[in-house]
Amino acid sequence: MAAAEPKPPAGVAAARRLARGCWSAFWDYETPKVIVVKNRRLGVVYRLVQLLILLYFVWYVFIVQKSYQDRETGPESSVITKVKGITSSEHKVWDVEEYVKPPEGGSVFSIITRIEVTPSQTLGTCPESVRVSNATCNSDEDCVAGELDMLGNGVRTGRCVPYYHGASKTCEVSGWCPVEDGASVSQFLGKMAPNFTILIKNSIHYPKFQFSKGNIENRKDSYLKHCMFDEVSHLYCPIFRLGFIVERAGENFTELAHTGGVIGVIINWDCDLDLPASNCNPKYSFRRLDPKHTPASSGYNFRFAKYYKINGSTTRTLIKAYGIRIDVIVHGQAGKFSLIPTIINLATALTSIGVGSFLCDWILLTFMNKNKVYSHKKFDKAGSGPEAWLGPA
Repeated sequence: MAAAEPKPPAGVAAARRLARGCWSAFWDYETPKVIVVKNRRLGVVYRLVQLLILLYFVWYVFIVQKSYQDRETGPESSVITKVKGITSSEHKVWDVEEYVKPPEGGSVFSIITRIEVTPSQTLGTCPESVRVSNATCNSDEDCVAGELDMLGNGVRTGRCVPYYHGASKTCEVSGWCPVEDGASVSQFLGKMAPNFTILIKNSIHYPKFQFSKGNIENRKDSYLKHCMFDEVSHLYCPIFRLGFIVERAGENFTELAHTGGVIGVIINWDCDLDLPASNCNPKYSFRRLDPKHTPASSGYNFRFAKYYKINGSTTRTLIKAYGIRIDVIVHGQAGKFSLIPTIINLATALTSIGVGSFLCDWILLTFMNKNKVYSHKKFDKAGSGPEAWLGPA
């Protein structure tokens, strides 16, 4: 009679049952239990949540945001500008070559509308400006020879001299004399400036979609010589009156011409490339960019000088210019149908519909009167011992 096979230890048997269970779980298909709860109010909540989620994805995600498209932001852009017009001040007539800085025709340029001129400055000694801190004095002892104030106009000589006008005295400096405050003359150039015309030529390119377009109509006649920008009738005639730009930015032209300021011309190219190219059009907006209501830094001005020689000595005319700086800013985005974002957003939409089931399960198991009954129906509870979930050996 054959000897009986020895019984394996309890730990080994448990390990085998665990291995069989894991192997079975790997190959077996599991499906959640479905329970039909006949409760009208809960059913209405469930369908309403599903409807809201569906409307959100259909209307906002797919129609408004167009999330089925592949997108590219920040087009490659070039801007060329050209200003035309003449104006006059109290002393002379000004043309484009004099009042437009810099003259290259880039995306940022300034149109001078008022100047303060200090003529015939030469290298020498003269009283310092009273605007410079610690420049006023009573005697030579108040002025230190060789001292240089970075906000001043030269190196102090150590002498206290009478100011250009009035009874005050300031320290004498060695530099370009007379200083700006001592002999400047103001001239206003803005009388005819509202009628200046500005051509803004803009071309954009979206490299991802190989799409390019410009803001000038492709015509061979002299269309640009006779047109003026209008959002309805002449959208592709980018010639703007300076007064129109300032007005659309919500500013008073006379005030702006005296103090100076920065106006932004924003060109927005939002293009749906699933539609014909004729539907991709520029949209223009205008607004002031500098801090208008900050007294310490309001306005816009800059200085430059014109040099020449008189009797062999170098002389210059210093000009403090106030003007309207134009910043042309181009931005936009383009979109075109793509299968990958469409699949991702559809999967997200279908997954999100399950939020309705989660919400209704929470209401069912938390607030309903028979929540314990529903809980027993929905969940199968097993015992705590290993035999209860490992199955038979």
